[in-house]
Amino acid sequence: MTYVFHRGEYISENQAYITRDNRAFRLGDGCFESIRVAHGVALYIEAHYARACETLRSLHIDIPDGFTLDALRSQVQGLLLRNQIASGGRVRITFYRKSTGFYLPRENELAYLIESEPMLDNEFHLSTVGRTVDIFADLKKDINRLSVFKTLNTQIYVMAAIHARNKGLDDALIQNHRMALIEATASNFFIVSNGVLYTPQLQDGCVGGTMRMNVINLALTHQIKVYECTINPQNLLAADEMFLTNAIQGIEWVSGYRTKRYFNQMSKRLVQILNEHSAGYAARFRNS
Repeated sequence: MTYVFHRGEYISENQAYITRDNRAFRLGDGCFESIRVAHGVALYIEAHYARACETLRSLHIDIPDGFTLDALRSQVQGLLLRNQIASGGRVRITFYRKSTGFYLPRENELAYLIESEPMLDNEFHLSTVGRTVDIFADLKKDINRLSVFKTLNTQIYVMAAIHARNKGLDDALIQNHRMALIEATASNFFIVSNGVLYTPQLQDGCVGGTMRMNVINLALTHQIKVYECTINPQNLLAADEMFLTNAIQGIEWVSGYRTKRYFNQMSKRLVQILNEHSAGYAARFRNS
């Protein structure tokens, strides 16, 4: 039996349901977090909790007193235990406004669903085959105060992913209305030039990914220079490397953008650093 945590209790996934007036389903009124599990521990849950709270405040969804980091960590770890995930896995938490009403809600109460599933890999791995990407030009992402958050309004990412599949590519890069490249369909991205990392700045509209920030911090700790800046298509052609980052996959190197081909030396180094840091994080949690 597989369990989920919904509205304060662990229940069978077969018992989980949504009503027809659920605002996540009808209006996309909410946000979500995807969390990687390694060594049976939800990694970097502090960053996910902090971003979830910031997003909920921006969406004017009330955060109850009982929704603390310790409570959320306990709920997630309890679900992993019930689902017998003792090594690698993934967790998704969907937060939504528990209320009736149409566009205007009658209340701003918080509800959320936690799901988990196992993964074969207990660590982050760099594929031997890099990903191929191109630019998704059909739609542009707006820049506003919600751009940096993982809201349930994901239509542009769905359309970009379909575009990539139809073109025989592994992923697509999304632009803002200023034509700057900001992210991929489910990832932030970095380029490498002369050993220096460059990644789109939040002001250009990319999601403030937890793995993005993790990679930035780990790189700086290991004396690797990082710049957050505006990145345009011509910068991709001049780069030595390119890689994608997200909380679940960690780091994925890009082998090709159009006719451009990339190396993956920096990607390999960062995956090793990330795995060492993640193992240490899990060990500290288990020993606490």
